[in-house]
Amino acid sequence: MSSPPIAIYGATGHTGRLVAAELRARGRDVILAGRDGGALKALADELGGVPAHQAALDDPDALRALAARAAVLVHCAGPFTETGRPVARAAAEAGCHYVDHGLEQHHTAWMFDVMREPAESAGITMITAMSFYGGLGDLLASAVAGGLTGVDRLVVAYAVTGWRLTTGARKTAELLFADTRRISYTQGGFQVGYVEPRNVVFPFPPPLGPRTMIAPLPSSDVVTIPRHVAAREVEAQLTSRTFEEEQAFTSEHVDAGTRAGSDFTVAVQAITADGNRAGQVSGHDLWRASAVASVEAAVRLADGQGPASGGVLSPAEAFPAEPYLRELERLGLFTVRLPDGAPR
Repeated sequence: MSSPPIAIYGATGHTGRLVAAELRARGRDVILAGRDGGALKALADELGGVPAHQAALDDPDALRALAARAAVLVHCAGPFTETGRPVARAAAEAGCHYVDHGLEQHHTAWMFDVMREPAESAGITMITAMSFYGGLGDLLASAVAGGLTGVDRLVVAYAVTGWRLTTGARKTAELLFADTRRISYTQGGFQVGYVEPRNVVFPFPPPLGPRTMIAPLPSSDVVTIPRHVAAREVEAQLTSRTFEEEQAFTSEHVDAGTRAGSDFTVAVQAITADGNRAGQVSGHDLWRASAVASVEAAVRLADGQGPASGGVLSPAEAFPAEPYLRELERLGLFTVRLPDGAPR
């Protein structure tokens, strides 16, 4: 008897298509879901007649019906500030495990604050921020610094070139950088309010070398990392040249091959009184890295290989960080470099 299918909300978007293709390549049954019935049917036909389920965000009955059919719901349709709450609620109400690609800080904080009790009551696992931005930083921070005490400052630095934003990603970026209520983690606690953007230099190891960064990057790392790393300050940064590349904001309709042309390094530096500890992952095609990371989580949840108890978790809370990163490395997403003696 085959296991229940994995549902993909936002299946017709770029990330959703990658998630669907990866799940199908692993022999998994899927349900394609989203708001556009015509686009869903076209994709379903393209994938050989797989099931499709149309569900608008303002139709809770249709969303619950979707979640009730699935073992896991993978939510790919951003911006999550607009789409996150109804889909997450539907998953909890139907008792369906949930994985999302949200990188917005306030969505991530809402998941922990509001959805913890419903998830625990339903006995399900909800993994939020299993994305490139936010998710890889969370996993890498745990692999580098988890278990350390006395971390004065932890920085997650994203170096990205060739990023081609989708319509959803462009809207998300616009919302993030216009937000005047950013969540910061300083002096061992969360702060909410306006933070003046600044340029800093992050010391990436060779061959990248030092790079000028936008700081802070208002991504979910700052919300998730303090849950499992004892640091007094956590900050995310992004190379300033990423958005200086003109094509980043004018590439909503490029083909999938062009969109796959990004190169990235994600680095973590944890500074203590005794020095610092650092690690990084480097690879190509951040969209595929994000998609496969969420597929790996969904498959493990569907197969009963997730956390022992239900609730809302960050990626590094849901799975041991280094083994998870090594599995993604084995799948060809990136190479991993961790310091000797890093917590395992």
